[in-house]
Amino acid sequence: MIRELQRDDINKVADIWLDTNIKAHNFIPAQYWKDNFKSVKEALSQAEVYVYEYDTEIQGFIGLNDEYVEGIFVSGEMQSQGIGKILLNYAKDKRNKLLLNVYQKNARAISFYQREGFVIHHSGLDEATGEKDYVMTWQQK
Repeated sequence: MIRELQRDDINKVADIWLDTNIKAHNFIPAQYWKDNFKSVKEALSQAEVYVYEYDTEIQGFIGLNDEYVEGIFVSGEMQSQGIGKILLNYAKDKRNKLLLNVYQKNARAISFYQREGFVIHHSGLDEATGEKDYVMTWQQK
């Protein structure tokens, strides 16, 4: 169900990344995500990424950089079915502490992370988009 990203997965994972960002962040122009698509696709192949596969189809993924969660992305049709939680729990099993950034306007994601034990540590600004964000942290008990 969860496995490490393989080279053949890059296109599918990058497409999920683009589609999910455009839908979840309607307060940021879609062109921003499209402009970053190529560099993100290249970065994915170098990153620590775990994919959630169901019926031989990748439905979501999580990217980690040490204790930092680069992002959790679940394909549109599979959202709200527990895949994000499964991916996050997988990361929690690998780390004692996790932190991430989330846009303040992304109330759905903030609620999800709070339900999963994350707390808002402080607020900041994503200089690339000009949007306010939160740094949220989770600590193994």
